[in-house]
Amino acid sequence: MAAVLTWAGLLAGCSAGGSGGLDLDRVLGKPPAPEDVIRVAPDDGSKEVRPEQRLRVRVPGGRLEKVTVVKDQDAQDSPVAGHISADGLTWEPEDKRLALAAKYTVDAVALDARGHRSARHTTFTTYVPEERFIGYVTPENRATVGTGMIVSLSFSREITHRAAVERAVRVTANPPVEIRPHWFGATRLDFRPERYWKPGTEVTVDLGLRDVEGAPGAYGLQDKTFTFTVGRSQMSLVDAARHMMDVRRDGQLLASVPITAGAPKHPTYNGKMVVMDMLEVTRMNSRTVGFGGEYDIPDVPHAMKLTDSGTFLHGNYWNPDAPGRVNVSHGCVGLLDVKGGSSDTPAGWFFDRSLVGDVVEVVNSKDKTVAPDNGLGGWNMAWKVWKAGSAVK
Repeated sequence: MAAVLTWAGLLAGCSAGGSGGLDLDRVLGKPPAPEDVIRVAPDDGSKEVRPEQRLRVRVPGGRLEKVTVVKDQDAQDSPVAGHISADGLTWEPEDKRLALAAKYTVDAVALDARGHRSARHTTFTTYVPEERFIGYVTPENRATVGTGMIVSLSFSREITHRAAVERAVRVTANPPVEIRPHWFGATRLDFRPERYWKPGTEVTVDLGLRDVEGAPGAYGLQDKTFTFTVGRSQMSLVDAARHMMDVRRDGQLLASVPITAGAPKHPTYNGKMVVMDMLEVTRMNSRTVGFGGEYDIPDVPHAMKLTDSGTFLHGNYWNPDAPGRVNVSHGCVGLLDVKGGSSDTPAGWFFDRSLVGDVVEVVNSKDKTVAPDNGLGGWNMAWKVWKAGSAVK
């Protein structure tokens, strides 16, 4: 009877939490549960895990043999790079920030302190944001542009965490040149070098915006790369007082073309402007640029957009005697053309030899210099001032 009671008492004392209790699993040689050997954070089955939460696999003793982590995002599986520490006790990913709207799968194998091998399989899902943002890039991917092109990103919502977004965008060139960013307000970020690009330069724009928080609760969607090539150098100097435009290609004068600039009541902006778009024909309505009903021309030929506010360099067939003699426009630069357009006219000749990204500079007009954020007018800003517009100090 005493022996039976003693054995019963021994069993009663075998509890994990009892003070002075006996670990029966250890006595009998039973291996511990995998979750006691391999600790994974975030916990198995966790949902809505925030991107700043730490992903970590560890063992309190023994060593990790192998850890495999797979990220399923947008129905695409990709391995998560990481490393096991020198002491074998922990594994951590190289990228400390978790992806949003993703499912993570963790498979780990470890040896505990007594040489028992354990394996653990866990999953968790990350936070799915209600709001996303993207950046619309100028110029287009794979475009060939003029030497005055400025890389411009227009965001789909206001950006308050500007430094984080700026760090996520990388603009590089071959041959290398220093390229710096400048913010215009809360929705636009431009990049340019100190001087015009050299012909033949290849420019790469890496948008690493995916999962970057641009504003509270709003995360980027894009992880893309854009490239463009800088073509030949063409610079055109419009002299509003002389009613002429000198066109230079790679430093050599190609032609002097008669123009008509803005009339005294509506002068053309001075300063450097960049061709943003080229249209064989377009409609120009004065109401769209704040002039009332002064004109509505449905078929303006050879139209090249210079500013967001509506400045164009275009063909003019309705005032054939104006180019070279008098300024009659509402702020645009007009070249002689015919109705329907023709390559044989000065406007057609210039249009056929131009690229998006070419620079058109206006001088001797009785108006102010175009604002740096009106179109791609950033070349009118001093380099020191441009660099000061970065959010990363």
